Amino acid sequence: MTIATTPRRGASRRALIAAAAGAALARPAFAQEWPTRPLRIIVPYTPGGTTDIATRLVAEPLSRVLGQPVVVENRPGANSIVGAAAAATSAPDGYTLVMVLPAHAANATLQAGKMPFDALTSFAPVSLVVQAPLVLAGSRHVPAEDFRGFVDYIRARPGRVNYGSSGIGATAHLAMEQLALRLNLRMEHVPYRGTQPALQDLMAGNIGLMFDTYSTLKPQFEAGNVRPLGIATVTRPDFAPNLPTIIEAGLPDFAASSWCMLLAPARTPDAINERIAREVRAIVMEPTMKKRLEDLGFVAEGRAPAPTGEFLRAEVARWGEVIRTANIRVE
Repeated sequence: MTIATTPRRGASRRALIAAAAGAALARPAFAQEWPTRPLRIIVPYTPGGTTDIATRLVAEPLSRVLGQPVVVENRPGANSIVGAAAAATSAPDGYTLVMVLPAHAANATLQAGKMPFDALTSFAPVSLVVQAPLVLAGSRHVPAEDFRGFVDYIRARPGRVNYGSSGIGATAHLAMEQLALRLNLRMEHVPYRGTQPALQDLMAGNIGLMFDTYSTLKPQFEAGNVRPLGIATVTRPDFAPNLPTIIEAGLPDFAASSWCMLLAPARTPDAINERIAREVRAIVMEPTMKKRLEDLGFVAEGRAPAPTGEFLRAEVARWGEVIRTANIRVE
């Protein structure tokens, strides 16, 4: 015969305390063990571009503080889908990250149902690292000198003024479509294979205007080759104090930027993502690094995982609405 026994109250309490202590010790132990080998940050673009530069600026100091190499791996293709897919299918162990641009948010709508991952649920947000505000530049072949003058010129010629971008679905393309929707303008989009050929045609007068980052356009502004029409920020950034905002020119609440954001595979432990985010923030906010980023036209962010996730969801919704309203399609 088996006799059931009731544990003594003191013994039961000691067992519960021991179990809780063991669980508490296990969590920091996991965090302390990581990292034990090199990390990689996938850049879904070719070397030398904005994303690649921002990633490498962060990777070197991150490797020092983590005590492990941080390898930058370029995996271009399909407007960032190839590199993002490689990250999404990697082990969620804290050793793989991907640095994405707004194209990642736009692809959620442009490539809906065609990607091997979901732009939101396949990833864990880590950190919005930097933003690069967009600047509107106009051709000097257009007889207008400022933002309002260009708007009047376009309105007087519906459908006859062309604008360029680095490609369909690029931030510069979507921002211009949003601008056109807000101002009820009719323009023709000319997509290029990258920024430089679009900029060359802007200088030649083959297109009337385009959006791009300040670091790209600044040399041409200084040389007098194109007109600075406005920057798409709420306030003038420190690196361009003399450049009026588009809001100042009369379009309320218009802001748009390119950005660089670190994501990890979904189910990567929160403790690891939060540690990386803390280190990234310390890196980009360090005064010398912050100044270096500003010289490149970046605004340092270093956001934590939760606000980074909120930002990404807002960008997916924002550009999704523009894509649907403007009926933008990828050929």
